[in-house]
Amino acid sequence: MAVPGDPPNGTPENTGGGDDEFRPDEYRSVVFDEDFVRAARIQEYSAQERMGEHARAVRSRSIWSGAGSGSRTASPGRGARQGMLLVLLIATAFAVAVYMGLRNPYVPAFGGRAEPLASTVVPLAPAAVVPGGKPADLYAKSPAAQYRVGAAGITMPAVRRTQHFTDGQVGAALSIAKDYLVQSSLDPDVLSGAATRPVRVLLDPDQLAQFDRSMTSPSGDGRYAATGWLVRFDPATTVMADPRVRVSGTLGYEEVSPDVLQVTSDHTFVYAVRPASATAGATDSASLFTVRRELRLRFDRADLTARRTELASAYVMAGPQDCSADPAAGFRPLTAGTGPTTVGPAASDPYASGHPRRAAGLCGVLATPPPETDSVSPAP
Repeated sequence: MAVPGDPPNGTPENTGGGDDEFRPDEYRSVVFDEDFVRAARIQEYSAQERMGEHARAVRSRSIWSGAGSGSRTASPGRGARQGMLLVLLIATAFAVAVYMGLRNPYVPAFGGRAEPLASTVVPLAPAAVVPGGKPADLYAKSPAAQYRVGAAGITMPAVRRTQHFTDGQVGAALSIAKDYLVQSSLDPDVLSGAATRPVRVLLDPDQLAQFDRSMTSPSGDGRYAATGWLVRFDPATTVMADPRVRVSGTLGYEEVSPDVLQVTSDHTFVYAVRPASATAGATDSASLFTVRRELRLRFDRADLTARRTELASAYVMAGPQDCSADPAAGFRPLTAGTGPTTVGPAASDPYASGHPRRAAGLCGVLATPPPETDSVSPAP
């Protein structure tokens, strides 16, 4: 018996008789379970909501909604979980950014020009006859007997960050300052006047013109003294008798502004020298020459990156020298056997044109070192 809705001629052959057989095979594995429905991005309005004027049939689900109004206690859907994860990631990134900003605050790069060097070089006249002899014997009988040799005498202080400079930046400033002291006080070519480049490459570009003029046309006017920048002997009168220079002193640092870190150097360098006219083998004609250098070196962030410095000031005392000699171009030590000098500094003419010699009248007396006991042995 035919059922209403059946084809007039009956069910065609080779067709399934049930709904499962009528569906395509690819739909048989799809199960529209409760989780699938809850995760849908659209939701049908209720009958009461559809009675409103111009009401739409469906509405979009928010990613913050979970299972809908019908299941308040159910766990959030996939969209809600993704939304909460996104918020968590944003909050974490914001917290990290705030922490890093407090730990390493950004400070704008310092754009000011380096100031010119202000230097003072004071010769020290001997108070007694300059002793002579072999360098090792002279060192053993002097206060420099316990000094270290060369760069080992330039010791580094403990490194701690300042308010606006990290400990790495402080360490870099101290390292550059030590390099400057080594090149300007210990390099044999610099000491003999044969080279200036090892010192020049460590200076801020704004000071290079002043440095070059100090090397080519030195003057004791407080700005262009070559011996304010470096230690140099007049090669016509003095040569080194021993390359092992004795060194002792300290390095310190402080932040003078949010953009500038300052390193202060206070070191004593003791050189064994001999007259240039003496034969190379005459080591018993050597004498000691002492240089006390107090330097202030400044660094901005560009200097730290480029490994250079701004030499702000230099106060130098050196002897034994004759007070009448101008030490601006190079030091001229008094040789062994020379007695105390009574000649005063070179005269200054206040009526002369040009730059006056500001160091005129500055001359000290080199203190006679106390005798050392025979038990004191020279440093290696």
